[in-house]
Amino acid sequence: MLVKVAAGVILRNGSVFIALRQSNQHQGNLWEFPGGKCEPSEAVDVALVRELKEECGIAVTEYSFFKTISHDYGDKQVELHFYKVTGFEGEPMGKEGQEVRWVIVSDLLSYEFPEANKVIVEALIAEVK
Repeated sequence: MLVKVAAGVILRNGSVFIALRQSNQHQGNLWEFPGGKCEPSEAVDVALVRELKEECGIAVTEYSFFKTISHDYGDKQVELHFYKVTGFEGEPMGKEGQEVRWVIVSDLLSYEFPEANKVIVEALIAEVK
């Protein structure tokens, strides 16, 4: 089964907002860019705005498509649609009890991400070099 996901690379002043997946989730105890599953027939960018409001408590005002990554974990296939979020209202937080933090982009390699996210981490670091 293919899971379609919208994920936000929330950027501010050279830092990016990341969240720690709960231990009981798929790829638990790894860091991620916030977002979530698209509802059936929901546009990806609509899912992005909805998920970031639900998960982080922000109202997205400016975003742009970044990359789509398809990955097969063996037990789950994911299609991740990443958007750079550069405008938002509110202060991002972990509304679902997840640990969150702002990280300087060049420090992202210090955090363990799911395999499908590593391409995004590398692309972001390459942009700041």
